[in-house]
Order: sequence, then C-alpha cells, then structure tokens
Amino acid sequence: MKPDTESHTPWRLRLGRWIAKPGVEQALIGLILVNAVILGLETFPTLMKSHGRLLKGLDAAILGVFIVELTLRITAHGWRFFRDPWSLFDFTVIAIALVPASGPLAVLRTLRVLRVLRILTLMPSMRRVVTGLISAIPGLSSVLMLMGLIFYVSAVVATGLFGDQFPQWFGHLGETAYTLFQVMTLESWSMGIARPVLEAYPFAWVFFVIFILVTTFTMLNLFIAVIVNANQAEHDLDTAQHIESEHRKTRDEIRALAVEIDTLKTLLNSRQS
Repeated sequence: MKPDTESHTPWRLRLGRWIAKPGVEQALIGLILVNAVILGLETFPTLMKSHGRLLKGLDAAILGVFIVELTLRITAHGWRFFRDPWSLFDFTVIAIALVPASGPLAVLRTLRVLRVLRILTLMPSMRRVVTGLISAIPGLSSVLMLMGLIFYVSAVVATGLFGDQFPQWFGHLGETAYTLFQVMTLESWSMGIARPVLEAYPFAWVFFVIFILVTTFTMLNLFIAVIVNANQAEHDLDTAQHIESEHRKTRDEIRALAVEIDTLKTLLNSRQS
C-alpha cells in the first residue's frame, strides 16, 4: 500500500517510500524468520531453563521493532492503513502479542505465533496465492456440497449393505460416514476395513472401488482444478493491472512530452517574431 501523494504531506510520502524500500522489507522478513525460530525454541523446556531469559528478551526486542514499524506505517498512510485487509491483519497480530500474559485473555498469548504469518504481507507472491485460495472458496463450496451428497448416499447404502455384520463400522449413519471418511483418506482401509468386509460380502469390492474412485480421485481433482483456476484468474488480474499501470505511465509521459513540445514551439515562435 503506497501513500497517496494528493492526500499526504511530503514527509509522510517520504516515510511511506522508506518503509516500502526492498532493504527495509527484507530486514523485516529476516526478523520474522528469526522470531519464528525463537518461538519454536521456547517450546523446549530444557532450553527455556538454560536460555529462557535470552529468548524472551530477543522476542520482546523483535516485537518492539514490529510495533515501531507498524506505528510508522499508520503514520505514513493515516486512515488508509485501516482500509487495507493485509494491514488490518498485521495490526491484529501485533495487538494479540500485546495481550497480558495473565488473566482471562492469557490464552490469546499462544496466538503470538501468528506473527510468523506476517511474512505473507511482505511477499507479493505468497499474498497472491492466499488471495487465490480465498477467491476459490465459492467454487469449493459447490464441490463440498457435491461431496456431501455423495457421502450421504454412500453412507446410507453402506449401512444397509454391511451394518448387520459390521455394526462397529457401519452400525448407523454417523459411524458409516466416519468409516467412509477413513476409506476416502486411504488410511488402513484395505487391511483394516475392506478385506474383513470382503470375507463376509465377496462383492463388496465393487462398492469400495467405486467409492474411492469417485471421492478420492475425482473430488480431489475437482478441488485442485478449482484452486488452480482461481489462482490463474488472480494472476491474470495482477497482470492486467500491471499492464494498465504501465499504459497509464506511458500516457502520462506522452502528455508531458506534448506539453514540453508546445512550450518549445511557443518559445521558438516568440523568438522568431
């Protein structure tokens, strides 16, 4: 988010440009990665006993840098800062880190690891992927509804077919749905579920093969297709915006050249006259 030159004073404009410099962003990315390592080391009791004070001091120092950086961004952009979803995400993450370590809100301190996710706001490629995933949600909802319908029909059929012999897996709709979910994930489905069922129902393989083909492979491909299409659309939108921005710069340069040419013509005409 770049400051608007029309609504900001020059010093705010310079401050915003300084914050957006590649060197500053790379330094922040480095601090985020170091902070991620520190938060991971704090989960080891032995390290906390021997170096706990050092780790907490480094964590506090890095948090202080993040607070200063956030304050500078708010100063540079003003109220426009709170109109950007990624800036609001940064603000929320830092606010959670400032929650007191005691009291009813102390549980929120465990969410300070979300500071690691701030790297998304500093890397456009990762931010583009997240935006693509969010834009894929409407398409994924349709796939989920279709999968839910297939799951419901399959659970009713499996309960009717195998419920008498295997009530522990197919006793009622809920147990059957959980068993089919295990089959869909291909976790111990063959030796753990399918083969015991095949001993009692030799043709049960038809049901399991069809169910796995439809849910595991077909639905997985649908999920991937929706996400890939959404990311491609987001990439195309970014490309179109970049091209439009370049065209706008070119038009501005052409207008500036035209003004200079008119000025030169006026000067030449005045000298000749």
